This record gives sequence, structure tokens and C-alpha cells, in this order.
Amino acid sequence: MDTSVLQNLLVWAIALILGFPILIVLLGEVIHRQKLRGRPIAATLRVVRNVLLPVLVFLLFMLYVLKMHPDHQAVKSVQTLLWIVVIHAALSLLNVVIFEQAGADTWRAKMPKLLIDLARLFLILVGSAIVLATVWHADVAGLATALGVSSIVIGLALQDTLGSITSGIALLFERPFNVGDWLRVGELTGQVIDINWRSVRLQTFDREMVIIPHKVISGEIIRNFSRPLPLHAERIKVGFSYSDPPNLARHVLKSTALATQGILIDPEPQIFTLSYDDSSINYEVKFFVENYADIEDIRSRFMSRVWYAAQRNNLNIPFPIRTLYHFHGPTAREGSTNKKFAESLQSLPAFVPIDREHGDRLHSNAEGVTLQHFGIGEKVIRQGYPSNSLYIIVSGQAALSISDSSGIEHPVLFLGAGEFFGEMVLFSGEPSPISITAVNDLEVMMISADEVNQMIARQPSFAREIGQILEVRRRAIQAVKQTAGTPTVL
Repeated sequence: MDTSVLQNLLVWAIALILGFPILIVLLGEVIHRQKLRGRPIAATLRVVRNVLLPVLVFLLFMLYVLKMHPDHQAVKSVQTLLWIVVIHAALSLLNVVIFEQAGADTWRAKMPKLLIDLARLFLILVGSAIVLATVWHADVAGLATALGVSSIVIGLALQDTLGSITSGIALLFERPFNVGDWLRVGELTGQVIDINWRSVRLQTFDREMVIIPHKVISGEIIRNFSRPLPLHAERIKVGFSYSDPPNLARHVLKSTALATQGILIDPEPQIFTLSYDDSSINYEVKFFVENYADIEDIRSRFMSRVWYAAQRNNLNIPFPIRTLYHFHGPTAREGSTNKKFAESLQSLPAFVPIDREHGDRLHSNAEGVTLQHFGIGEKVIRQGYPSNSLYIIVSGQAALSISDSSGIEHPVLFLGAGEFFGEMVLFSGEPSPISITAVNDLEVMMISADEVNQMIARQPSFAREIGQILEVRRRAIQAVKQTAGTPTVL
């Protein structure tokens, strides 16, 4: 063998034997540094070190050390493998440079994954054509012609599916909604749980999954309850009687909305007088919620509290029917109310100085004694607000609690039928140091401060009874405040 040939073989052998380990070590150090900095290019460099470089060295060894012919099947196979690895590394590098390091508000970050996958498929096909033409010397033009004819046939057969895919590409590129958003598509409302190349999957309030093809959803009006803001405005219509003053009705509805859990205070609820219908004056309550997923619970909670608020404020929710009234003077209307009031008196404790035998007469003469209803979770007395009435529980249960400086409520004790509250600030006119919340449906008898003074004048022992209970509750409140780490001033 010629000396120059041997020297050439020796040079390539030494270069491959020494250069390959050195490049592996250098790439390993670069990969380690990039990985520590959290840069995604480390994955591409790992492909170059672990796959591309060994295949390239093996190909050079076959061509320049073993002196194999370039048209040998083994050489062509290794060249094909090298092209595959090069295409893979190039796509990985392209993905890192264009998309992985894109800013949050750039077009690259908003590029749908489906389009990225299709572009990657196109580049793979182009690379495959280059490999077939350069390595295997295939007739790419003839293959392209055959594929073109086949694609026309396949396109005609799958035109509906391709139409859905095209609509899906446009929808994904525009991105009017994301996974997790609440949508209304036509008459259907649900949360987006998946978006793929063919359809959108929604989960309804009934926990049913609905699949809507992109071709269908692109022709519908889409309402997104989660964008551009997660706030959602809900509107509810409520009707009250013509005998109820509109300003009072609107005030009651607004205060009820503000006290309902889940309804936002800012923006605050709005009440509109809508129309005068056959049987009622209709009002619309507009309030905002932060999470549309809770809208059913919030709507139910609000509508339940409307009934209790209407009862407390003597508002009538009329039936949607025409009613014929026979008026026989005020006695007939007051009869049922007085009867219910007299029945409530029988459940009061014995130390309360109320004439139970003539309860109807007391109700007629004493304007300071009324029956009120509260729903579960409603505040009868709110901490930090004044109260000038004494409340006696007729039925139900209430919780006495205090709030610390962070606004966290700490329960002190529970009150049942026959017990009273409101005595702490009855005559002081100062803000209440405690809150009273209805644990379940609560009916109370509210007695004004003037009426309580008259009761004490008739029966002085009633004042001692109030004082004893007041002292017991103050000790219980002080013990809870010491445990919770709140100031003990009452």
C-alpha cells in the first residue's frame, strides 16, 4: 500500500480517536453549564453529543479509514441515519430558538401546537425527500406526482374532516378560549376540558362531556365567561307586590345581594326597576361573581335569602295569577297575623314579662314587638354596628361569635329557642362587640328598647335575668378572645 495512503489513514484514525473523546467532553461541559442556567438548548446539545456525533464519527470511519465505497449499502444506511439525526437536531434547535424562548405576549408564544406539529411534519417530509434524492438517488419528481394525485382523492373523500381541521387551525391560531374557560356555545354552557385538532370538549354543569366539532363551533356565537376578565355579571328578575314601595324593594334586594356569599362587593350589585306587570312590579338584580363555576350555588343562595328578607321587611312576592279580594275591613287581614304572633308567645321563657293570654292585643298595641325570619348564614347582628333591640329566639338556632383583627370569626356559643340576644348594646347605643348568625332557619321576636323598658318597669326581675345572662356571656367572650389572641375590651 502506498505510503501516502497509509499516512492518510493514520491521520484520520488519530483524528477520530482523539477528536471524538475531546468533543464529547467539551459538549458535556457546555450541556452542564446550560442546564444549570435553565436554558432549553441543553436538550438539543444532548442530542448532538449522544447521537449525532457518534453517527458522524462512524460514517467518517467507514469512508476514510475502512475506505468503503460511498454507494455501499452499509454506507448509505449510515448516511440515512445521519440525516435523520440531523433533521431531529435541527427541529429541536428550531423549536428552542423560535418558541421555547418566546415572550409571553409575542406571536410565537401564541402559536397553536397544532400548527407547530404540522410545520414539523412538513419539514420532516422535505428532509425525507432530500435524503431519498441525495443518498438513494430516488425519483422524487415522480413520487411527488403520485402523492399529488393521491392527496386529491383523499381530500375529496375526507372533505368534512379536513374542513373541521381547517376550522380548528383557524380557531387555535385565534385562541378565543383556553382549557379551563367557561363558554356558552349556542344554547350549551360548559367548561373547556380539552382542545384538539378536530373538536372541543366541554363539561356541563350536569357533569356531562359534550364534544363539539370545530366546523360546528366556528359557525356559532361563542360567549366566554372567563375572558377578558374572570368576572361575570349575573342578572336575576324578582317581582314584588304593587303595595310595596319600589325604593324599599330595591334597598332590600341590594342589601340581600351584598350579604350573600360569593357575590362581589366591588363592583357592587345594581338594582333596576324593570316593568309594571299584571301581578307585580318586576325588578332586575345585577351582581358580579368571580368564578362562573359557582354561579348555580350563588344564584340559589341569593334567591333563598330573598324570601327571608321579604318576610322581615313585610314585602309580598305575589303569585303570577289574578286574585279576587273580598275586603271586610282591617280585622280580617290582621287576624291571621295576630294568631301566629300569639302562638309564638307560648314558646317564650317564663321570665319574659309578656301577657301570653292577650298576645293578640299586645301585637295590636305594641309597635315595638315584631316577628322576623332569617335564613341560614344571615347576620342578625353584625359586629361593629349598633343595635337597639332585644331578640328572643322563637324557633331555630343562632351562633354568637367574635371577629379578630384579621376578620376571622371565632364562635363563642350557640343559642336556641327561648334564649335572647342583643342585650349587650341594647341601651348603650355603641357598636356591637359580637355577631349573631343564623345557623339554620331562624324566627325571632324583636322587641324595641322602649318596649323592653316597659317590661322592666312591670317586672324588675327581668332586668336581673338579663344582667346575669350578660355576665355569663361576657366571661365566655373574654375566654375566647384570650384564646384567639384578640383584645379583651368589651
